[in-house]
Amino acid sequence: MNEQAFTKTIKILLFSVLLVVILVYAKPFLVPVAFAALFSMLLLPLSMKLESLGITKGLAIFFSVLFFVLMIAVLVYVVAWQVSDVSKNKNEIEKRIDEKLQEFKEYVARNFDISLQKQNEIIQSEAQPANGNAAITITGLLSSAGSFIAHLTLTIVYIFLFLYYRMHLKKFILMLTPAPNKKSIQSAIEEARTVAQKYITGLAAMIVCLWVMYSIGFSIVGVRSAVLFAILCGLLEIVPFVGNLTGSIIAIIAVVMQGGSASMILGVVVTYATVQFLQTYILEPLVVGKGVSINPLFTIAGIVAGELVWGIPGMILAIPFLGITKIFCDHIEPLKPYGFLIGQERKSRRSVVDKVKRWTK
Repeated sequence: MNEQAFTKTIKILLFSVLLVVILVYAKPFLVPVAFAALFSMLLLPLSMKLESLGITKGLAIFFSVLFFVLMIAVLVYVVAWQVSDVSKNKNEIEKRIDEKLQEFKEYVARNFDISLQKQNEIIQSEAQPANGNAAITITGLLSSAGSFIAHLTLTIVYIFLFLYYRMHLKKFILMLTPAPNKKSIQSAIEEARTVAQKYITGLAAMIVCLWVMYSIGFSIVGVRSAVLFAILCGLLEIVPFVGNLTGSIIAIIAVVMQGGSASMILGVVVTYATVQFLQTYILEPLVVGKGVSINPLFTIAGIVAGELVWGIPGMILAIPFLGITKIFCDHIEPLKPYGFLIGQERKSRRSVVDKVKRWTK
């Protein structure tokens, strides 16, 4: 390796380390900004449509952000309504939990020769520190709730400002770009905006479809508060791969706590498998499409890296930002190999939807 190549490698490594340090320590500032950037791309068509009807720019953006807030409020209301229904059966649920816990203790006593008295002593010894730290736990929960509300408020403010100063920000980026690359970067900005819009709208449409399918499936199986668990499974879809599986596991645990039979648990599993099949082979090709063409290797690596750096918000933001990064790499000549690396090659592979269209023709 010559000296020039070695120096370049060292610079790349230093830049990578510095970037990770900045992302970790600037998380409270960057997470609301990142979410606001994505949602502002989502609301931009609505704002532009209102502006084309003669509404002033500031008022059009205000109505767009208000629509976004109302959608969040409706979702929160539906979840709170379902949770209140569950809380009405609180005593019955607690009774079921105690019964299952007692069955588990008896199983341990029979198979591991640990008496019930010894198990109770172990539980009490572990519970004492937890009881002593109850005030600390409550304080932590209140602090987390306050932090979430503050971040949500900041995100809404940033969305408004991003939409209002969108042309100003775009001109700034173009001013930093060398003259020969201005056209390419402008094209990359437009393409990144389009891909982000398609990804978020497609994901939102798919989540609504999942709510409907899970609600129908869980209701047929006989799960109590089926709508709540359907909403939970759908919302967790924003965390790729593990989200909907986690939601279904929670639904199975809830069925067990409700005293559900083995056939009901099997019904939940069958519902999950059926919805996953429909999602993978019909919903994703039809609704989400292939706007974010990241290969599975970097999809999983991006999700893991996002969780390490920003936790759950990082897992949610990993896929769209990887897609935007790929677009800019594809439009900048020295970075094209990296765009090729994280992307996937085009294949003439037909989805189930494509095959059905072909057969009907």
